Amino acid sequence: MVTPMPAADLHIEIRDLRLAYGTKEVIHGVSFDIHRHEILGVIGPAQSGKTSLLRCLNRTIDFTPGTHVSGTVKVDGQDVRKMRNVFELRRKIGMVAPLPVGLPLSIYDNVAFAPRAAGLTRRAELDALVEQCLRQAALWDEVKDRLNSLGTKLSGGQQQRLTIARALSHQPEILCLDEFSIAIDPVTTMRIEEVLKELRKSMTIVLVTNLTQQARRLADRTVFLWNGDLVELGPTEVLFGDHPKDRRTYEYVQGIFG
Repeated sequence: MVTPMPAADLHIEIRDLRLAYGTKEVIHGVSFDIHRHEILGVIGPAQSGKTSLLRCLNRTIDFTPGTHVSGTVKVDGQDVRKMRNVFELRRKIGMVAPLPVGLPLSIYDNVAFAPRAAGLTRRAELDALVEQCLRQAALWDEVKDRLNSLGTKLSGGQQQRLTIARALSHQPEILCLDEFSIAIDPVTTMRIEEVLKELRKSMTIVLVTNLTQQARRLADRTVFLWNGDLVELGPTEVLFGDHPKDRRTYEYVQGIFG
């Protein structure tokens, strides 16, 4: 049973969410809330449903044929399955994929692409937005003198931050990151983590990570998924302490399995 929270603190409400690929159910009726302006860590072994959960939030799961979703996901009290304007939903919930996928465009145009598609054409406004997003992603100082260079020529860590800047160009309320640091060096990973700590002041962040210590460093609360079931959700210091509620949680975060 999920304990209701004050409406002002409730950003995402998930109730009895089930997801099946064909006849195989991969998320088994999970229910929990996500607070406004928190970093929620999502951890668990491979094939636990972590990425699938993210894709249900902004309905990118709709791109996969043969999927069936039931239950309810509400954002700001609105059922996402009933939203007619899916593009508006995906602007509200930005997504950063595990590996950076830079558009074959300049650094500037990578960030300006979505705002232009949404109708923003004034150069001064685009310039300001591109700079803002690159600063938020801690990339501006490294690329400000080569904005016309191809984004795909950047280093792996820089491309990852460019991907974050591109997601921020939608000016989302919620930012979902799916194992964003899996192929990045530790120094760049730590730099991006500092970016996320700053971004949580203006948005809600849902962070899927296979690096349990990353969740420990960043997340206000952490949810532990295992084989599509929600094993435990609570303050990060509790899940990573000596006495989480479920023994499986302790064994996973201690590296005994997974």
